[in-house]
Amino acid sequence: MVKKLFTTIKSFVVKCKRVWLSLKKPSKKEFETIAKVSAIGIVLLGIIGFLVSIIMNFFI
Repeated sequence: MVKKLFTTIKSFVVKCKRVWLSLKKPSKKEFETIAKVSAIGIVLLGIIGFLVSIIMNFFI
């Protein structure tokens, strides 16, 4: 039981290390693009939520 838990944890750590080593710092342009797309998504979700709230208040 303990041995299985240890091997599971070890496997997880090895996978995490492999992912960590493959990461790279984004360039300034990549970061700006990601930030813009994320901001647009957040604004769209907020607008949709606001419209749904208005519609729900209208019918209730």
